[in-house]
Order: sequence, then C-alpha cells, then structure tokens
Amino acid sequence: MSASVVEGWSVWLSTLIVLLDSVGYANAQEMNFVLFGSVWDGFPCGYALAFIIGLVGVLWFVGWRNKGNHDEKEDTTNNRESGSGCVKIFYGTQTGTAKKFSNLLSAAISDQGVYQEVIDLKNFDPEKHILNEVEGNTNVHIFVISTYTDGQPPEGAVWFYKWLEESTNDFRVQKTLLNGVKYAVFGLGNSDYKNNYNFVGKGIDRMLSDLNAMRLMKKGDGNENETESKHGGIEGDFEAWKSKLLNVIIPVVKGLTEPKQIKIKDKCECSKDKGCCEKKKKKMNTEEEGQGDEEVAYETSSDEEEDDDNDKKSSEPVMDLEDLGSVMTKLKQAKDNREEEEKGTNGPKEMVTPLLRKSLTKQGYKLIGSHSGVKLCRWTKSMLRGRGGCYKHTFYGIESHRCMETTPSLACANKCVFCWRHHTNPVGTEWRWKMDDPETVVEGALQNHYKMINEFKGVPGVIPERLAEGMTAKHCALSLVGEPIMYPEINTLIQLLHSKEISTFLVTNAQFPDAIRSLEPVTQLYVSVDASTKDTLKKIDRPLFRDFWPRFLNSLKALSEKGQRTVYRLTIVKAWNSEEVDAYAKLVSLGKPDFIEVKGVTYCGTSKASSLTMENVPWHEEVVGFVQNLANSLNDYEIASEHAHSNCVLLAHKKFKVDGLWHTWIDYDKFHELIQDSKQSDGDSTFRAEDYMAATPHWAVYGSTEQGFDPVETRFYAKGKKKRDLSGC
Repeated sequence: MSASVVEGWSVWLSTLIVLLDSVGYANAQEMNFVLFGSVWDGFPCGYALAFIIGLVGVLWFVGWRNKGNHDEKEDTTNNRESGSGCVKIFYGTQTGTAKKFSNLLSAAISDQGVYQEVIDLKNFDPEKHILNEVEGNTNVHIFVISTYTDGQPPEGAVWFYKWLEESTNDFRVQKTLLNGVKYAVFGLGNSDYKNNYNFVGKGIDRMLSDLNAMRLMKKGDGNENETESKHGGIEGDFEAWKSKLLNVIIPVVKGLTEPKQIKIKDKCECSKDKGCCEKKKKKMNTEEEGQGDEEVAYETSSDEEEDDDNDKKSSEPVMDLEDLGSVMTKLKQAKDNREEEEKGTNGPKEMVTPLLRKSLTKQGYKLIGSHSGVKLCRWTKSMLRGRGGCYKHTFYGIESHRCMETTPSLACANKCVFCWRHHTNPVGTEWRWKMDDPETVVEGALQNHYKMINEFKGVPGVIPERLAEGMTAKHCALSLVGEPIMYPEINTLIQLLHSKEISTFLVTNAQFPDAIRSLEPVTQLYVSVDASTKDTLKKIDRPLFRDFWPRFLNSLKALSEKGQRTVYRLTIVKAWNSEEVDAYAKLVSLGKPDFIEVKGVTYCGTSKASSLTMENVPWHEEVVGFVQNLANSLNDYEIASEHAHSNCVLLAHKKFKVDGLWHTWIDYDKFHELIQDSKQSDGDSTFRAEDYMAATPHWAVYGSTEQGFDPVETRFYAKGKKKRDLSGC
C-alpha cells in the first residue's frame, strides 16, 4: 500500500475518532494509540485495512445510537430542570388492586409527558425520601392505599402508617415536618365494613395534613360494594377520581399553576341531637383560639384551680348573702361524697383514668397495669437502622438499640414548661393510687418493649444483627415520664432489673430527698437541675410542693451522699435560665455530681400549658458557650464530651481523667459484678463510681471532628437540609 493511501486513511480515521469522541463514545487519545500505534507493525496492510473499515462501521453505528440516547436524556433532564417536577405514586396493597391502579395512573401521567415513579410502600423509607421535599418544588405525591382486616393497613404499608402515626402524635416532632410536600390520597375498601371503610386512607390523608403537607385534592374513595359505589364499583370510582386528579396535578407538576391547599371540614355524624353541629362548631372555634391544641385531662395545682375559679366567678351573677349558707352546705356535702368515693370499697383509685389511657395510648405509650408505661425511644429506632445513637451512647457507651425507656409512675410533682408530654400525665405530691407489684411492672415493660422492637422486622434500613440484639435489653432509662422515685416499690424494681443484668439510669426531679437517700445503688442517678434560683425554678418547673426550694436543695445534698455515678441534668431555656452561670456553680458545690449534662431545650410545639417558642431554643454553639463559662467557674470539672446532634454537652469531674484520657464510659459487666458482690455481702461490700468506669473513645471526646457522632453509624440528613439531623430528637 502506497504511503499516500495510508496517509489518507490516517487523516480520515483521525477525523472520525474526533467525531466519536464528541458524542461521548470513545476517547480520542486512546483510539489513536490503538489504530495507529506500534501494535499494528507486525500485521499486513490488507488485513489491517479490512479490520479498520469494519471497526469504524461498528463504532460509527453505536456512536450514533449513543448520541441519540444522550440527547434524549439531556432533553428530559433539561425539561425537568426548567420547572417540571415529577409524580411519585406510592401504593400499599394486600391483593394487588392498589398496585394495578397505581400502574394505570402512572401510564396516564406518562401520556401527559410528565415523569412519574411507582413505589411500593413496603420498600419505602419516608425519612430518606419524603422528607427531602422542600417548598417551591413541583413534585406531587399520590398515595393509593387499601384497608385490610379490622381497619389495619396492608402488611407492606404497616411501617409507613406507623411512622406517620408516631410523627403526628409525638410532641417532640414539629408539626411542620412535611412542609413542602404536596399530596393526594385514594383509598380502597368496602362500605360493608362500616366504621372500617377506607379507614387507612382517611388516616393517611388526615395525618399528612396534620404534619403540614399540602392536600391538592379531596381524598378519593374506591368502594368494592357496587350497590353503594358512586360509580358502579371500585374501578369506576378510581377512573372518576383519576380524571379529576390529572386535571389538578398536571398543571402543578409542569409549573403552569400554583398549587392550592384543599381543606376538609369535619362532618357532623349525629342525627338525633340537633344541637350537635352547633356544639362541634363551638368546640372547633375554641380549639382555634387555643392554637389547635387537643384538650387533654390532667390534674392542676391549687394555684391554677384558684385562677380558673376566679375566671368563672367573674362571669357568674352575684350571690345573695342569704344563699351563702345553703351553698356552703352543698359544697361540704360534695367534698364528703368525693372523699368517700375515693376510699370506696375497692381501695385507692387507679392512676390512669380511661380518658388519660386513651390520650397516652394515642401518643404511642404502652401502658402497664394502672400506673406504669413504656415507649420506644426515637434513638432506639435510629440505632436499629445504623443512623446513630443517643447522647448516652456517646457519653457513657450504652447501646441505644438495646435500651428500654420506661417508668413505674406516670405521675409527677412538677409541671415543667418544657415537658414534651404537655402535661397529659397526672400530678401529685404523694402516692395515693392503686399500686401494681414490681414484678408485673418489669415483666410488662419488657414484653411491650420487645413487641415494639419486633415490629421493626422488614422495615427499610433495619440492620438484622441490631434487631436481634434489640430483643435482649441491656439498659433501662427510668425517665420516660413522671417521677419514678415516687413508686413505693422502686428499690425492688431496680433489683429486678439488675438481676437481669439490665443497667439503670434513673432521673428524679429533686423534690423527694428522703427517697433519694433510701434509693438502692443504680448505674447512674440523675437529678434535674432546671434552674439555679428559687424564682426561676418556680417559673420553669412549676412545682406542686409549697416548700419546693428546701426540697430541691436537700435533694442535691442527698445526691452528694451516694457512692455511685451521679449527674446534674441542666436544660437551658434561652432568655430564662441561660445567664445564671454563677448560681449554677454554687449548686454544684452542694451535690458534688460526677457529671453535669447541659442540654438545650427541645421545642415541642405550641401548647396551652407552655409559653415556650423557638426563640427559647439555644443553638449548639450557645450551649457550648454556656458550658465553657460554667467550667471556668468550677475548679474540678472540664468539658469531656458533646453530642452535637442532640445539642448536649458533658462536663465531667477531673477524677474521670486518668493519665490524660477521659473515662466517662461505663464498664457494665463490672457494674453488675459489683452489684452482686454488694448483694451477697448484705450491703457491706460497697463500691464507687471510679470502680466501673471505662475509657471514652476518641470520637466521643470533646473537640473531635465527629462531635460525638459514632463513625460506625451513618448520619442521616434530609436532602438540602444539612443542618437538620433526622436520626432522632
């Protein structure tokens, strides 16, 4: 082959390679080496030329197709980026009907030139996906969901429904959680089942709205009962709803119109009582004035009762003096009757009334007997999914997925302004209720705890090994709600937990100094120190005891007499107690705690019972600044650890810093060994906090780049919200 021919082919091929490179199929530099490099030196020119011509033909064809696909994807991407969103269709089904309808809806949306996605709720993680939505986008979420036996969601949608329920009823979750999410719901059911008809669809529609998602269309009802169906059957109901839905959502998704919120008014379901609707309207108006809070029953302090009475009296007519005697007689008779009723023939009354039981159950509590409860902590759920543990994991080395949060007493002697339960629990200054034995409380707590853990089988993201470990509790936080130390059998309960090698973290509100002194050794004993002066303590804790301040100080002194690990727990409420550093330092000298936990208050939403707002929540940097100032006022304490995503910082006594290394963690096996030795010696063998301390890992030490987040875990954020940690509360 002549040199000119070879040169001509070389130029033509080089040009072709540049073209292939431009469509993204081949790298020009690599192809030049393959076609013109020394690898061809040993081949005859004829064979080489034939190979090259064939190769060029194949490359050109594939490159042309690749270019077409590339342009198509680019056009789709540009179309979505120019303002068009997508429609995500979620389904939960037991028989396949909801899935079929979802696919039909998907096809109809696709015909409109809109990107869509069909998602089985069985494999859906709401925290990972639905929380990514932000205001201003044009994405729409459609839920096609059936109702299974007894008004329950289909098996594949159980986790999503439970997540919605807990998010709606948990006071720690802000009611703006789903702000920016736009949705519509279609429920599938059969009206023959009366009250359970489309119960799940109704629930999802309501709960999404309660969490501030935007309802774009009234919920659709598919009825299998053809005689009562509005369109002759469930398929007709769906087709009718689908047509209306497309007219609403397509312009929204394409960015052609602004989305409009559809509000649903409650229907009056009574027919006999003509005044029912009017009563309901009045109730709704009252709730609106009270910022939408649900009215719950709880006992009030005497001061509040006096205020309420004064308000009522101001609107009542003036009483004639001659009637005063008969009124007083009636009041005395009513008081005697009430006292006689409380004594009764069956002994003391139960702490949990039917109304209170209903309220607490709605909030996710599993009630045990007549005065105890257990609830699954958000951090337990988080660590089951490998998304990080609570601050106790960072500070003290507990395994959050193996921790049970419970209380033997739902009653409390305070009504703190930052209580996340919004005072749905009873209050009292002494035990005056029917009492369950400690064995019943412990076994009931464990059974309910394991039942809740077991419900996480099949939940997206749950680590099987963690789930198996979670079925054996190793820690118990006696801090769920109320005042656990009020329970008369608290020492026996603690012994039962220790006999099962379950460590104990008990929290008290510093109003029962005698109970603190007589308390059995626990793994770690907390006292809530919510304020440093009498006035601020009254303002923040709102205690029921008239002698609350002497009780508070004596409780701190009683803490100093305990041999095991002790903790002051400070909750910083910005503009209320965040400036009282010197006064807090004086209180430290009374109780001499081993550790001081300082946490920023958690905002739990508006409530008639609390005047706190987001303005009262300090930033983590502000909490750190407070702790640094407090440390400067204390000679024996230093900052040892922090848990930034809980807005919590730990001060530790310097005795836990051994050879320059912090030992804030707990050797739990050693603790149980020491407890057994003490029990066998009838209390003669004592031990102290230093006897069961363990080294703190580097990531948990203050100043580490992890800021207290275990690097073994995966920290989870919502998309575009890096400052918002969704691992827990």
